[in-house]
Amino acid sequence: MARVLVEPTTSSETNRADLYRRYHETCAMHPDRRVEIIDGRIVAKEVPAGEHNDVISRLILQIASIVASRDRGLWTNIKLFLGPQVDRYIPDLTIVPKKRHMWGDDEVYGHSTLLIVEVVSKSSVQDDHVIKPRTCALAGVPLYLVIDTFKGVARLMSEPGDKGYQHQLEVTLGKPLPLPEPWDMAVDTATLIET
Repeated sequence: MARVLVEPTTSSETNRADLYRRYHETCAMHPDRRVEIIDGRIVAKEVPAGEHNDVISRLILQIASIVASRDRGLWTNIKLFLGPQVDRYIPDLTIVPKKRHMWGDDEVYGHSTLLIVEVVSKSSVQDDHVIKPRTCALAGVPLYLVIDTFKGVARLMSEPGDKGYQHQLEVTLGKPLPLPEPWDMAVDTATLIET
């Protein structure tokens, strides 16, 4: 379960610097958790387990050969750098090209990714469906995939811009979800939810 450790404050530079100081302190205090800044809140999440990981591992099995054949990286625990004064996310799955643009050792620039995947948990519905896609679009993340087993849907967002993603495709879990260039494949969403 996610816990909000720090609520958002005003957007002044002093408060933003204080937020980042507290964020780094929280990361140091909770090395066993995923600590993110989401819409100005510091959120500490337990590392996903059970069904959540099953969905990600089933997706990885489908795309691994394409990732390997095209010399891409498949990362499950990297921070997404969205800008110097913007939130920090740790997606459930991040696909990056061989030559990627990094901010330090542990943050990849959003525009330097190929695909971001979030599996919705009970505590992350609003963040995964609304807040994170809005910020990822502004940062130039080309493809943002939300897999929501509670609603039974997979939603792929593409064509990022300053007003969010320009294109969205939602399918019921169980139906194929086509991934555009450079993927040229369809995700078999039925396998993501098999029991």
